[in-house]
Amino acid sequence: MKVVVIIPAAGLGTRMAPVSSAKDPKPHLSKQFTELAGTPILIHTLRKFAAVEQVREIWIALRENEIEGFRERLQREHQDLREKKRIELVVGGEHRQESVAHALNAISAEPDDIVLVHDAVRPLVTAEIIHDVIEAAAKYGAAIAGLPAVDTVKQVERTAEGAIIKATIPRASIVLAQTPQGFRYDVIKTAFDQASSEGFVGTDEASIAEHCGHEVAVVMGSPRNIKITTPADMELAEFYLKR
Repeated sequence: MKVVVIIPAAGLGTRMAPVSSAKDPKPHLSKQFTELAGTPILIHTLRKFAAVEQVREIWIALRENEIEGFRERLQREHQDLREKKRIELVVGGEHRQESVAHALNAISAEPDDIVLVHDAVRPLVTAEIIHDVIEAAAKYGAAIAGLPAVDTVKQVERTAEGAIIKATIPRASIVLAQTPQGFRYDVIKTAFDQASSEGFVGTDEASIAEHCGHEVAVVMGSPRNIKITTPADMELAEFYLKR
């Protein structure tokens, strides 16, 4: 059994970018290339998976105009990563699901091999979480890292002035999804092919497996396994890295 990692990294990250102005017309970096403690977030993420012995290949889906620059940077500044693992770059799509599909179509795997999908901007994932997802995916066919909800969860109806609470959802039945999300290759490939034929777009890979009738197990994630989405998340990530 080999483990293949897919990192969709073709997003623009508009919530991270400062507001553009006529005085500063330069295009801003995609958030996965924003530097965290002097190193691009994506490189931090790659290092976490490159350090896991079971991982054989890492496939990164990027915007087409970013592929050559990132390949050159890997060769110039991070050759150690390429020496540890096979790293391949593919052209991403307009949205996450399309980017993952492009990578799935490019990889070669056996039905029982494990495919992990991980957010490019979730660089604080631990080896323990990665191992737990791999083991659960091998056992159940599909698994994600997740956290129990600690806040009271409200279902609301949106209004022109805000929102009105319609129901309180018991926290015991709520899990906050994280990545990595892991699947046997036959499970995720079949699910993606079916979703494509039906025109179904999921919010994450687990939702696509669920849509196709496959149960998805949950293993414990971590409050530190944050997805860097806003400048405030960068501050928190820097704090965790220092510790």
